This record gives sequence, C-alpha cells and structure tokens, in this order.
Amino acid sequence: MNMENQGATADPQLQQFIEIESQKQRFQQLVHQMTEVCWEKCMDKPGPKLDSRTEICFVNCVERFIDTSQFILNRLEQTRRSKGSFSESMSE
Repeated sequence: MNMENQGATADPQLQQFIEIESQKQRFQQLVHQMTEVCWEKCMDKPGPKLDSRTEICFVNCVERFIDTSQFILNRLEQTRRSKGSFSESMSE
C-alpha cells in the first residue's frame, strides 16, 4: 500500500476539502474560458453600456457554452461508466 492511499483513508475530511477546492478551481477556469470566448465573439467595441444586440449575443453564448460543457461532462461520465463495466466484466 502506498502513502497516498493511507493518507486518503486516514483523513476523509481532508480528501473532501481537496475535492471541493478542485471543483472550485475547475469552475473558475470554466468561467474564465467562457468569458474569454464570449467576449471575443460578442464584443465589437467596448462602450459605457451594452447594446441589445451585444447583450443577446452574450446571453446566447453563455447558454451555448453551458449546454456544451454539460453535454461533454455527461458524455465523459457515460464513457467512464461503460469502460468501468467493460473492465469489471474482463476481470471476472
């Protein structure tokens, strides 16, 4: 048994804290990426306020970005599950 496994089983609170912090970091990266993509796509000329066309573009861009991210996550989860089932059947 290696030290990493001993530490993970010895302190589940620490493991949970690390997982939560990792999720926060992934979320921040996703927000940053979404902001960058949508800004480049929708912002023609910065001004004191958004015109309605730009605002609609931002809303649509964010919604598509979220939809796409959710689709990818769901697909990865399906792939992980099917590989897990395959691995389990191979080990029997």
